[in-house]
Amino acid sequence: MRRLSICFAVSLLAACAAPKYTIDDGRKVDEALLGQIKTYGAGERVLRPAIVRSAALQDPQCDTQWELPFSVASSDRWSEDDRVAWVRGLGVDERLTVVGTALDSPLKVGDKLQEVDGYHKDNAEKMLLTLVDLRDAGKPFDVKLVSGKVIKIKPFKVCRGYTRWAPPNSPQTQDYHWLLSVHPLEIVQAGLTDDEALWTVLWSQGVSEEGGARMKTYHYGSKVVGTLYQLFTIASGIKGAAMAADAALVAAQTAAAGVATEILKKQLIEQATAAAASRMRDEALGLARKLTQQQVMGAMQAAAANRGALSGVAWIASTVFEQADAWAYTRMEQLKADPLAGFTLHQKLLEKTLVSNSMVFDADRAVALSKLAQTRGRGADVVAVLQGIKPDELQVAMADMPVASAPVGFSYEDVTQDLVNTQPFARGLVDGMLSMPVASSTSL
Repeated sequence: MRRLSICFAVSLLAACAAPKYTIDDGRKVDEALLGQIKTYGAGERVLRPAIVRSAALQDPQCDTQWELPFSVASSDRWSEDDRVAWVRGLGVDERLTVVGTALDSPLKVGDKLQEVDGYHKDNAEKMLLTLVDLRDAGKPFDVKLVSGKVIKIKPFKVCRGYTRWAPPNSPQTQDYHWLLSVHPLEIVQAGLTDDEALWTVLWSQGVSEEGGARMKTYHYGSKVVGTLYQLFTIASGIKGAAMAADAALVAAQTAAAGVATEILKKQLIEQATAAAASRMRDEALGLARKLTQQQVMGAMQAAAANRGALSGVAWIASTVFEQADAWAYTRMEQLKADPLAGFTLHQKLLEKTLVSNSMVFDADRAVALSKLAQTRGRGADVVAVLQGIKPDELQVAMADMPVASAPVGFSYEDVTQDLVNTQPFARGLVDGMLSMPVASSTSL
């Protein structure tokens, strides 16, 4: 009996010492955040298979990075209410939880990681750092799930240019960098097909391949620190990265204010409001929606303003968006995917008035890519996807409109080191994250 009592006491103490993870207790949470968490999860589920598909390129001319057949998120460092939202929306608690997998991934959505190659800490950020370190070593390693099951993970190579979604608490964040592109969550709201997700991945890689050398000459005179941590935790549900993304978004919004005149901003707002009202009427009546040329012009002009509002490294990236379009188009063909997926995604986003992202073409990009499609015998198909509106005719009609694709007079010296010292995200989200010491990031 005494031995039984001792065993019971020991087990009771062990239970008390075990970490307690958040559960959904039914409390009221931020509904907007909850919706974005669900959107983020939907994006991860379609993105990870596309990343694996892109690996089949095996392009010998690409610079490469290592990837994993799954993605994880954690609610660690979020507020108590927000942690409940993560559980309710995506089944994610403080532990590293799988939120996206490739078709042949040995892990499945919902799996929770207990150990990474024998390493365990009750700190999601430290676990992530170990995971990315193993990923970038490029060698197989083991992960242990909370169930006790041990699974072998094999990293794989892809063309350089990670594709990631914005964090749920900063869904509008976007940044384009030679190492990584962060896309706003509104793209996911279009309901990405498999080919459209692949287009997004290939396009991000194209930005890196076509603009990497140009972007590298802009910065990197100083030492880059914390690369492994920062590139993996960004947009992963870790609070520190999400807070950084939020700060970068404020900087981007400030930059955008200087791009368009007050008249133009009012015009764009009016056009977006009218288009949204029209869409709601059509959806209420169950009608298929066809955009007028004026609506398309307004939306594409807003896309041009979005491109023009980019700053720092992302602005340099924006100068090769046309080349990235062409890069993605030809690689879609090589992978036997629909090369017009870029146009179908563009059109779907236009119809939903979701234009603050890089997947919506401005007039210059639409014309350049449609000309490439014409050389492949797909010109008529492009016009059909665009509901009969021809990009070259749009370009002529938009010639007198007041916004160019990018601001005039930008120079590398616009962002001084003094500014960066006080505003670490002056050159963009990814660039700012790369320059942050790991120790200070993990303390957020």
